[in-house]
Amino acid sequence: MTRFVMNKKDDLVDSALDGMIYASPWGNLVRLEVDPHIRIVMRKDWQKQQVALISGGGSGHEPAHAGFIGKGMLTAAVCGDVFASPSVDAVYNAIIHLTGEAGCLLIVKNYTGDRLNFGLAAEKARKAGFHVNMVIVGDDVALPDNPQPRGVAGTLLVHKVAGFVAERGEDLAAVTEAAEAASRAIATMGVALSSCHLPDEESGERVPPGSVEIGLGIHGEPGIDQLKTQNSQQIAQALLEKVMPEHDQPRALLVNNLGGMSALEMSLVTRDLIESPLSQGCDYLIGPAPLMTALDMKGYSVTCMTLTPLFEEAICAPVEVTGWVNAVKITPLQSVKATKQASEHRAQPSDNPAVARSVNAICDTLIASESELNKLDAQVGDGDTGSTFAAGARQIKRECADRHLPLNALPELLAVVGERLATVMGGSSGVLMAIFFTAAAQQLAEGDALPAALQQGLEKMKEYGGAKPGDRTLIDALQPAIEALVAGKPLAAAADAAQQGSDATASMGQAKAGRSSYLNSANLNGVPDPGAVAVARVFAALNSL
Repeated sequence: MTRFVMNKKDDLVDSALDGMIYASPWGNLVRLEVDPHIRIVMRKDWQKQQVALISGGGSGHEPAHAGFIGKGMLTAAVCGDVFASPSVDAVYNAIIHLTGEAGCLLIVKNYTGDRLNFGLAAEKARKAGFHVNMVIVGDDVALPDNPQPRGVAGTLLVHKVAGFVAERGEDLAAVTEAAEAASRAIATMGVALSSCHLPDEESGERVPPGSVEIGLGIHGEPGIDQLKTQNSQQIAQALLEKVMPEHDQPRALLVNNLGGMSALEMSLVTRDLIESPLSQGCDYLIGPAPLMTALDMKGYSVTCMTLTPLFEEAICAPVEVTGWVNAVKITPLQSVKATKQASEHRAQPSDNPAVARSVNAICDTLIASESELNKLDAQVGDGDTGSTFAAGARQIKRECADRHLPLNALPELLAVVGERLATVMGGSSGVLMAIFFTAAAQQLAEGDALPAALQQGLEKMKEYGGAKPGDRTLIDALQPAIEALVAGKPLAAAADAAQQGSDATASMGQAKAGRSSYLNSANLNGVPDPGAVAVARVFAALNSL
């Protein structure tokens, strides 16, 4: 089964190019319509007054190459099918229609199809009277003994330098010389955890789990070696050993997402690349970003460019293209020192036997109910409600026994309980109970009676937690119990209301909060909500004192 979202495979590239044109923030891209089988994207503002810069190749490397068309970079891109060179006719038509008296420079990645098709088109254009030069980029250092190194992400730096020189109006010889010098100044190495997947094709995963492949090509060509590690620092070290020059000249690093790496991973590898001893002295960072991808390949490449004053000025110059990201000066990380503020509520321990009995009754009830509540939750959730409540209860019971609680100051007691539950219970349940007790403590401190304070705690729990009565949560038991107390009814009435609310959850066919909300009514029917059961048992225990 294909991993691609598409309509028809034959329309994939054309439709994708249209999407890139729509998305250009400068509205400066157009299609050059010469033939249905030829795909040329060009600058809308092109007047042939400067040297034309034309690149291209197989599609599947987006944003390369159409994403680098615009003021300061390419004039046009000639796009082939996925991983297939554009035809000679396509390249020839781009040259003929875009080249003026200043001439044209073709920037070509070093692959056989691209070299041949762009080369023959250049020869035909010269025969027709056009001034055409061609620079072949081979920045891949994975195979140092190969006389034809592949052109990969470093090609974009050649685009940038040539585009800068052409934009300021220099002649074809100067633009060509700058592009050739830039090509000699770059080295690129890639790594991946998996290869790419082609439209309508299944690609086998040749990289073993826990390993990465070093030096693979942007069309999924096998790499030169496999490292039995996924440690980001070790991988960064292996790449930098291949691309970093021995001299101490200024350098720039281009960090390219090959298509399938998450933003989190790319930020991590960028940090590892910059902080490696091998890259100390690098001046600029370009990326991390998807610049020259390999469809959905999960990997990245790093390019090192040795800088000259011209190259430095060129990579920092502004452009009007979609795919380029601004070069940033690498500077040491800085932080702002601050003193950690303790959030712990400091309260003086005090004794109150009656309150201690209530606290212990609540804790003992929840601890004794642990297994049964877990069994209920296993039917409608993840099976840990009992353990979560019991963990909080054990902590409070322990502190009560050790005389660490402010039992004779109810606002202080509720505030401390709220803090402990947030720490010990964990997950959303702990935070919700902490909100409940913390808000209630605040209202008590402001002079409210206990029932009104508890009601305010309930309202805050509903506000932040998002649940309400009827959503099949502990609120279905807690709210009626508190409402009974606020109405001046005795604790026995509150306990009855809590039990009725708990029982009602068993017939609620749909949960609207918590993990139970992901289950259908068949799974919930007849099973009460474990949180509501816990609340009902706590009120029953208090009533029995």
